[in-house]
Amino acid sequence: MPLPPPPVRPDPDHIPDERELREDLAAAYRLIALYGMTDLVFTHLSVRIPGEGHRFLVNPYGLLFEEITASSLVVVDAEGEPAQKTDWPVNPAGFVIHSAVHRGRESAQCVMHTHTLAGMAVAAQAGGLLPLNQISMEFDGRVAFHDYEGVAADDNLSERERLVRDLGDKPCMVLRHHGLMTVGATVREAFYWMWYLEQTCRIQLAAQASGVELALPSAETVARTRAQFSIGPTKGWLPWQALKRKLDREQPDYKD
Repeated sequence: MPLPPPPVRPDPDHIPDERELREDLAAAYRLIALYGMTDLVFTHLSVRIPGEGHRFLVNPYGLLFEEITASSLVVVDAEGEPAQKTDWPVNPAGFVIHSAVHRGRESAQCVMHTHTLAGMAVAAQAGGLLPLNQISMEFDGRVAFHDYEGVAADDNLSERERLVRDLGDKPCMVLRHHGLMTVGATVREAFYWMWYLEQTCRIQLAAQASGVELALPSAETVARTRAQFSIGPTKGWLPWQALKRKLDREQPDYKD
């Protein structure tokens, strides 16, 4: 197989149009499915559409993530109600977390939420995330925590405020007794954080399952390692291009 063309670093000032956002979000849904981070038809990935007002793309309720295509994504308003004609239902109650974050933090263009085994297991641990690996150390000081208040409901407006407050300016959140959430200025960035947050949780569970005493690095080592990871508007661009090439080869219908 011939090598693909060299990757191109994205322009940080580029504002994607709706079609580009649809393809990127559909790609993210397929990748979440491909790498085992789904919960049947539940949870959401959403992205803000440029323009006036609050409009977002989200999955139609009832489709598996592996079935989602660019054209099947539904435009919803800030309450999760359809803002376009659709034959598929949407789940406004399931959009509560996304709505709160999108509206409460302008930089949160994309919001991803998962119910993975590893994520939910770590969300049940009092100690939170442990710096057990260099992957884990990137998250030092970058993960917020939100206490469980029951199933997210659209009538609990006060929890929305607490959710946004607890997230602050961090890119990741552990929802205790619930799951994981990441945000980004792009779909690419939010997916990067979700992928590695999930890997961090899996590493932690694997290390704990060994039953031996865990070796923790010094605070100085954790801080130095964290600082060695770059952040910014092009976060995750290199693996994202590689992952989309994989989808283009194996699941090109995500663009349909």
